[in-house]
Amino acid sequence: MRILLWHVHGSWTDAFVRGRHEYLLPVLPDGGPWGLGRAGRDWPDSVREVALDGLDADTIDAVVLQRPEEIDEVTACLGRRPGIDLPAVYLEHNTPKGNFPFTRHPLADRDTIPVVHVTHFNKLAWDTGSAPVLVVEHGIPDPGQLYTGELPELAVVVNEPVRRGRVTGTDLLPAFAAVAPVHVFGMKTEGLAAAAGFEGARLKLRGDLKPRELHRELARCRVYVHPMRWTSLGLSLLEAMHLGMPVVALATTEAPRAVPPEAGAVSTDVGELLRTANRLIANPEEARRRGAAAREAVLARYSLGRFLADWDVLLAELRPRHPGIRQPGGRTSDIRLPENERLEEQILVPARERKNP
Repeated sequence: MRILLWHVHGSWTDAFVRGRHEYLLPVLPDGGPWGLGRAGRDWPDSVREVALDGLDADTIDAVVLQRPEEIDEVTACLGRRPGIDLPAVYLEHNTPKGNFPFTRHPLADRDTIPVVHVTHFNKLAWDTGSAPVLVVEHGIPDPGQLYTGELPELAVVVNEPVRRGRVTGTDLLPAFAAVAPVHVFGMKTEGLAAAAGFEGARLKLRGDLKPRELHRELARCRVYVHPMRWTSLGLSLLEAMHLGMPVVALATTEAPRAVPPEAGAVSTDVGELLRTANRLIANPEEARRRGAAAREAVLARYSLGRFLADWDVLLAELRPRHPGIRQPGGRTSDIRLPENERLEEQILVPARERKNP
């Protein structure tokens, strides 16, 4: 299939484009949120940068939407309406903002475009009305078991912790720094020490590292801390677990599903998390054992192979809702999008466990 999508969420896209399809990413001379293209990423040759207004609309098999405005953009540039005469899904990366739990999704009650959530918590949290709703859980390329834990210190990966503040648990970091120095990786961490009230050398700003360097440096730290209050399941958490790092995490949003207790500690009691972090810093063998449990759990639920297989099922059955719709190559089809229950049943069962009907 030839799939159109914008480069919106780099880490998620990094996994998605490793499938067996051709991926078309709009590019603009100035880049920006509507024209990043590959953005220098080391992605397969099947990922192509394209000028949206120069595409042959009939050659596109499906579009993965990630922002409401993309619906009108595709219609205007290609003359095909997502969900009407162009197969489409809307991928929702985020937890709802605003008046939770009453937050209405932008595609609520729209029956022509299924909403695909990356976590079960997000599906539960958003009000999508009568829109068809699916879950395809994350999967990431396995960086390997690189954990050494040689540094008796803590690690956090977070983007824009100063701006996002309580959302990302920035205010909790000084308490963890009292246990051991905290390495903070990610974008726009400048000013964190003053904003969060860190003292002296307890904070180590590491910046936005390339994936291989990030994995290597993360794996040297003894414990991964996940203090996020209200974010979707961070892929950096899954990366840390793949590396074989033990985890202490707030039991919020999807974290309790992703992190088993044997991997470290998952709790809304910050004191409990601090005590566990302190114990793991002092006991490298326990830390290594719990990190191995984290890796085993993440490979079982969030593998790249399972993720790509689930998306293949969804894409293969995706069709416009209305009969007589033009298909690529001038064909028409009277195939309707399968009922949500049947799609979700197939998507959430690992490929190796599926049986032919």
